[in-house]
Amino acid sequence: MLSGKKAVVAVTGSIAAYKALDVVSRLKKLNADVYVIMTKNATEFVSPLSFETLSKNKVYVDMFEKTHHEEVEHISLAKKADVFVIAPASADVIAKITYGIADDMLTTCILAVRCPIIIAPSMNVNMYENVTVQNNIEILKKRGVHFIEADTGMLACGDIGKGKLADTEYITEVIKNTLLKKNDLNNKKVLITLGGTIEKIDKVRYIGNFSSGKMGKALIEEALLRGAAVTAVCGRVSVNLPKDVNVINTVSTADMKKAVLENLSESDIIIKSAAPCDYIVNNYSDEKIKMDKLTLDLEKTSDIAKEVGKIKGDKKLIIFSAETSNLYENSYKKLIDKNADLVIANDVTKEGAGFSGDTNIVTIIDKSGKKTEYGKMSKTEVARKIFDEIIKLV
Repeated sequence: MLSGKKAVVAVTGSIAAYKALDVVSRLKKLNADVYVIMTKNATEFVSPLSFETLSKNKVYVDMFEKTHHEEVEHISLAKKADVFVIAPASADVIAKITYGIADDMLTTCILAVRCPIIIAPSMNVNMYENVTVQNNIEILKKRGVHFIEADTGMLACGDIGKGKLADTEYITEVIKNTLLKKNDLNNKKVLITLGGTIEKIDKVRYIGNFSSGKMGKALIEEALLRGAAVTAVCGRVSVNLPKDVNVINTVSTADMKKAVLENLSESDIIIKSAAPCDYIVNNYSDEKIKMDKLTLDLEKTSDIAKEVGKIKGDKKLIIFSAETSNLYENSYKKLIDKNADLVIANDVTKEGAGFSGDTNIVTIIDKSGKKTEYGKMSKTEVARKIFDEIIKLV
């Protein structure tokens, strides 16, 4: 995924320095080329050899280390970097970067970079909340540096509060998104529904479906990569969503419809990847039902996509169609009936397609009836194909 991309990961003197090993490992698994810079204090916590083993590249520590290379190493690293990451970042290094102090390999190199800079702080809660540290962070943010906020929890010193290095999976996700960012949806607002809704039978039971939200998550991540602002209207999901998203949680189909319509005017693109429950239970009971045989009186719920299609104007509406037969005919009929611009059709009887897996098999159909069929792909790849088609519309 990140082949050809070069990431410089800088590690400072923090007890969380060992966690940077996981960031480097994750980036390598994504096929990025990773170069590590360590401060001398960082080497007190983790051996440079560990980073060399994982990155498969030399680790840089000493500005004045003798080398046979003709390149000036800190300038060479700055030029080749597609992203410069400091994780963990100590208060000391944040202060030096803020005021342009260049007294080691890391602080000298970062003055020469022209690529995006990402900083993930890690320190004691009192240090993190100190007005000087926070002022330095705000100054750097105004210069365009992206900060990954520290997590809250038990710290190495025993204190409880904000200061823990953010989750390494999340840090890697931010780096990946920065490297892949296309920005072709800058200034666009995308509303994405995902997951399944439920309709209650009684106080402890409900009807629903097998939707996991995985396809919706992939769409959200792709929209963010392309520079869009994203609102996610969620039913029941089994996935964690990126932090840079406005998340609205809903339970029933009526809840989801209300949330969609309330946010419609602010959206340019609406993607209905959720699987709202098709029926509501008319004979709902406030008490737990205790019967040997139960008959439910079901009534069709409101069609959210159809409601959006009636009032969308020049907004773009993309819908999904999960079918078990007559895939093209049924899906194209839905597109026309709901005044959608694209329909993403999939036959859920096929192996590798459907709700809970990590892959999907889709056919994308536009208003003219043109269809493009794709074989089994990861849901991340499917999301990329969908947005490639959306870009043609907007």
